[in-house]
Amino acid sequence: MSANRQRTLGGGGQHVLDYLKRMQAENPAFFYAVQGDSDHSAGNIFWADAACRMNYSYFGDTVTFNTTYRTGGYRVPFASFTGVNHHGQPVLFGCALILNESDSTFTWLFQTWLQAMSGCCPISITTDPDQVIQVAVTQVLPETHHRFCKWGIFRETQEKLADIYQSHPTFETEFKKCINESETIDEFESSWESLLGRYYVMNNEWLQSMYSARQQWVPVYMRDTFFGEISVTDKSGGNLYFDGHLTAMTTIQMLIKQYEKAVASWHDKELKADYDTTNTTPVLKTPSPMEKQAGNLYTRRIFMKFQEELVETLANPATKVDDSGTITTYRVAKFGHDHKARTVSFNSFEMKASCSCQMFEYSGIICRHVLAVFRAKNVLTLPSQYVLKRWTRNAKTGAAVDERASDLPNNTQESLNVRYNNLRQEAIKYVEEGAKSIHIYNVAMDALREAASKLAAAKNQSSGPTHGRALSNGASQELHAAEGTQTQTYQSADMKEKKIQEMTAELENINHRSEVYRSNLLAVLKDIEEQKLKLSVKVQNVRLSLKE
Repeated sequence: MSANRQRTLGGGGQHVLDYLKRMQAENPAFFYAVQGDSDHSAGNIFWADAACRMNYSYFGDTVTFNTTYRTGGYRVPFASFTGVNHHGQPVLFGCALILNESDSTFTWLFQTWLQAMSGCCPISITTDPDQVIQVAVTQVLPETHHRFCKWGIFRETQEKLADIYQSHPTFETEFKKCINESETIDEFESSWESLLGRYYVMNNEWLQSMYSARQQWVPVYMRDTFFGEISVTDKSGGNLYFDGHLTAMTTIQMLIKQYEKAVASWHDKELKADYDTTNTTPVLKTPSPMEKQAGNLYTRRIFMKFQEELVETLANPATKVDDSGTITTYRVAKFGHDHKARTVSFNSFEMKASCSCQMFEYSGIICRHVLAVFRAKNVLTLPSQYVLKRWTRNAKTGAAVDERASDLPNNTQESLNVRYNNLRQEAIKYVEEGAKSIHIYNVAMDALREAASKLAAAKNQSSGPTHGRALSNGASQELHAAEGTQTQTYQSADMKEKKIQEMTAELENINHRSEVYRSNLLAVLKDIEEQKLKLSVKVQNVRLSLKE
C-alpha cells in the first residue's frame, strides 16, 4: 500500500455528508466525524448510528475491522467495524470512507471510532495483515489482542503462490487443514514442516514471513483470547455484514441505499432469531438437567453448539490422572483417539475447570472435555462463570453502562458523554420493552410523563447548566457528533418536553408496528389451523371410505 494514497468521491461525497448531517439532526445519538481539508472533498469520514453504539455496549468484546475495498478494485473505499451478537450473527459498530490513506489516517480512524464507543477498548480485534493498520492498533488499542484475518492471509497466499496452487491442486486444502485443524502448537509445527517439505517450498519467502507472524493469525496460538468464534468455518475478517449489498461495482451514489438495506436486513434477521429463541422449545437430546438449563439460558444457535459439546461427552470419557486434594487432573479423549487427549484441571472448591483446548477462553462456550469432567464429578448444572451473558437470550437486558463513569470528574466532556450514553441506553430500553404489549406500553408512557415532570422540576431548581468543552481533534479536523451539542440540546425544559414527545411518537409508531406483526402472525396461525382442520376432515373421509 502506498504511504499516501489519495481518492476522491466527487459529487457523491457531498451526498454522503448530507445524509450524515440529516441523520444526526434526526437522532442526537448519531455520531460522525470528518478528517481532511476544509471543504471535505477528500477527507476521511467515519460514522456510527445509535444502534451501532448500543450494540457495542453489549457485544463490543471482540471487533473486526474490514478493509475489503483495498482488494479487488472496489470503486468505493468503504471500511467497517463489526462484531458478533448473541445469535452468532454479524453486528455493526461503525463505518468509514477512507479517501486519504496517509500514515496518520488509520490512527485517526481508530481514535475516532473509540471515542464514539465511549472509550471502551475491546478484548480483541481482527484486521487485515497490514503494517500501517498494525501500527495504528498498537498505538490506539495497546491492551487489545490484535489478530490478522486468516482468510485475508489465505487470499494473499493464493496470489503469492499462484504457480504452486495451479501445479498442485491439493496444496490449498492441505494448507487450510494445517491452519484450521491443528489442535496443539506441536501438531501445527509438525504439520507445517511436513507440508512445506512435501511440496518443496521450504525456502519460499512468503511462507517464511507468514510463519514468522504465526502467533498473530494461526488459531492455535491465540486460544487463550476471546474472539467469539463458535466454529472453524467462521470467516473472521470477512465482510459478512455487507455481503451481497456492497460489491466492487457499488458506486458512491449507491452506497447509502445499500448500507441501509444491509442494516435493515440484519435487523430483521436478529428479530427472527429473537422470535425463534423465545417462542420455540429446544429439542433436548439427553436427560441432563444441564442441557435443560442451557436451553433456557442460551439463544437457539448457541444452545445448539453447547448441545453438540454435551452430546460428545458420551464418547469422551474423563479419566482421573492426579488428585492433589483441591485440584484434580483428568485426561479426556475420544474412544480410539488417545493421541488427541486433552488435560482438564478441576477445582472442586471453586467449581472451576480449565482445559488445554481453551475453547471456553476462545469462544465463550464450554467444551466437551470440561463437560465430561463435570459429568464424572456429578456437576448437574452449569456454574455461573461458564455462562457468558453475551451468548444468552438476555444479552441485551439491563443497563450497559461504562463502569468508569463514577471515576470521571463532573466537568469533563468524557463524563458528559458517559451520562448521555447511559440515559440514551435506558430510554431505548423503555422503547423496546414498552412496545411488547398494551399494558407495558401504558406503564412506560406513564413513567416517561412522570420523568418529564421531574426533569422540569430539577431544571428549575438547578443553579445553572453544566458546560462542557466542544469536541475537537485538531485544527484540520472537524467532529460532527451528538456529544458536541448535548449541552445546548438539553438546556431548556421546552426542549426536554419536545424530546419526550418525539420519544412518545416513536413508541407509538413501534407499538403500531408491533400490532401489525401480531396481526400478521395471528393470521398465519389461523391459516395453519384451517389447513389442519381441512386435513383432518380428509383423513376422516378416507377412514370412512376404507371401512365401507
